[in-house]
Amino acid sequence: MAKYNLKINGKIRPVDVDPSTPILWVLRDHLDLPGTKYGCGMAQCGACTVHLGDTAVRSCQLPVSAIGKETITTIEGLSAKGDHPVQKAWLEHDVAQCGYCQAGQIMSAASLLKSNPTPTDADIDAAMSGNICRCGTYLRIKEAIKSASTK
Repeated sequence: MAKYNLKINGKIRPVDVDPSTPILWVLRDHLDLPGTKYGCGMAQCGACTVHLGDTAVRSCQLPVSAIGKETITTIEGLSAKGDHPVQKAWLEHDVAQCGYCQAGQIMSAASLLKSNPTPTDADIDAAMSGNICRCGTYLRIKEAIKSASTK
């Protein structure tokens, strides 16, 4: 076990875990932040996406020992009241069906818009290609991202 002081959603959160523990399980099991979902466990589906700094990363394969001083933002920390432009666009376009992948989708979209506020369709496709939606709401996801990019 090792002690870490992680900056998550703007707060320092101490944890004492094995250095190889993926951030996903630190968030869910040790810090009571269940918004980040477990999907495939192989960093292939995107359900576990969080921001490390400003970059969208898959938390299921990212060991806590690799975080260093980087800040982590989870879906719970994206906005205080669920009013981030991407979250609002998700509601406006009725994106979610089952909702399981949506936290990861939203985190990937928010990271894209932070680095590229006016993405093209190709930019959106490239940024979101690693996020799987079992319900197939890809067209609504793209429309929501476009909508959020104009706000």
